[in-house]
Amino acid sequence: MTPLNVTEWIDADPDPVTRAELAALSEHELAERFSAPLTFGTAGLRGPVRGGPNGMNLAVVIRTTAGLAAWLTARCQGGSRVVVGRDARLGSEAFALAAAEVMAAAGFEVTLLPRPLPTPLVAFAVRRLGAAAGIQITASHNPAADNGYKVYLSGGAQLVSPADREIESEIARIGGAADVARASVIPADDSLVEEYIARIATLPHGDARSIRIALTAMHGVGGETATAALRAAGFDDLHVVAEQFDPDPTFPTVEFPNPEEPGAADRLLALARSVDADLAIALDPDADRCAVGVRDGDQWRMLRGDETGMLLADHVLHTAPGDSLVATTIVSSTLLSKLAKARGARFAQTLTGFKWLTRAGDGLVYAYEEAIGHCVDPDVVRDKDGISAAVLVADLAATLAGSNRTLLDVLGDYAVEFGLHRGDQVSRRVEDLSDIAEMMKRLRADPPGQLAGEPVTTEDLSLVRGGMRTDAVIFDGPSIRVVVRPSGTEPKLKCYLEVVVPVANRDDLANALEQAKARLAELRTFALSL
Repeated sequence: MTPLNVTEWIDADPDPVTRAELAALSEHELAERFSAPLTFGTAGLRGPVRGGPNGMNLAVVIRTTAGLAAWLTARCQGGSRVVVGRDARLGSEAFALAAAEVMAAAGFEVTLLPRPLPTPLVAFAVRRLGAAAGIQITASHNPAADNGYKVYLSGGAQLVSPADREIESEIARIGGAADVARASVIPADDSLVEEYIARIATLPHGDARSIRIALTAMHGVGGETATAALRAAGFDDLHVVAEQFDPDPTFPTVEFPNPEEPGAADRLLALARSVDADLAIALDPDADRCAVGVRDGDQWRMLRGDETGMLLADHVLHTAPGDSLVATTIVSSTLLSKLAKARGARFAQTLTGFKWLTRAGDGLVYAYEEAIGHCVDPDVVRDKDGISAAVLVADLAATLAGSNRTLLDVLGDYAVEFGLHRGDQVSRRVEDLSDIAEMMKRLRADPPGQLAGEPVTTEDLSLVRGGMRTDAVIFDGPSIRVVVRPSGTEPKLKCYLEVVVPVANRDDLANALEQAKARLAELRTFALSL
């Protein structure tokens, strides 16, 4: 909790807009704004852009940065370099400049990225420059009203416990935001962006480039960098969704700017059909996630994150050293463990979030999570990176096209080799976060003994000791799996579903798919009843 009371906070708010906003609120509304500060979650701080300790605003950014600076200094990293970047959301420019100015006044060398740029560029820059920390102002794929503050530590990996709680303790010691010193900062040039693009251009394994690609930036900051990276890698036949290409913090054409949301990729798939594309790519607004669309018969559809994950994992492993490590999370498909074993690789499973995945172990060559996040170059970018993933999936699609094969053909191969692994997700969006806690409480009090006609065992990860402890419940059966957990970034309860159906041969694929759909429908009924 902040030690400042309401009056002290308002008096010390350096932004006249939020200061006036808070002054006009009722006592009840103020109590809600000051009930608790934002805390570091799965991907940093996130909250609505508004005044008060539990919103994203100038005062919160200044005090958070002062706390981070104090924490770094206490660990003998004072005076070292810090990278600061931003997306194009509401408030991002002012927040990033304030963060850079606070760090500069605290004695750090600051690299302020020159304009709104993809989040992976901060992870890249921290590692490239040997920086002590990186700050990215972004709320990724959250609704338009939100913004956030993401922290990378030395080595370019995201902040994890106990550092997050230690930094929050330092923030609580900071006084009013207006009293925090700030010093002017000159933005950097484009050299880091150019180095990042040049690195991505080296990732493809093959020489085939004869595919047509449709791409959307989802009103975010990835369009310019992604097209530059694809062209640098040799992919010149690019078509973009024009109305979604330039950054727009209001996200006018999508209710939720997330390629996974129903309807969000409709314009992309329509473009792919109209230009007769071979591949469709959707980036989320800060371009750290990549969704892939493919032609399926006469229609186009988006691949699930698990499907893209298998394709990229196998593609990476084809040229990786022996005994390499691949990793995914507890909510992703069980297929990666089987694929890794068959390819002579090691496998690791972590909690949800790339802050855990990129720490999965030595020899990591690829990590993914089902929420369309892929880390294809962990030696250089220790976080999910939608742009490098886009280039590598284009490389795979082009290589396959040279043999008259497609991504779906390879997925069919996996079904024959390992069984058809079919996944789905049910998200229960709520207005009151206490509703999620109540649903989890009911589930733990009365867990099901069977699902979709199969007996299931229950594993409550809130009771696990050590690093795998989290607020999640897993139900495992002979050929089904359900994971239920609160979202770490949005007001949702998420249910991750998977069924596995044996496949005798490719002629059996259609029948196996119908069986999988029917069983998933039963699991969806359970998830919707929570």
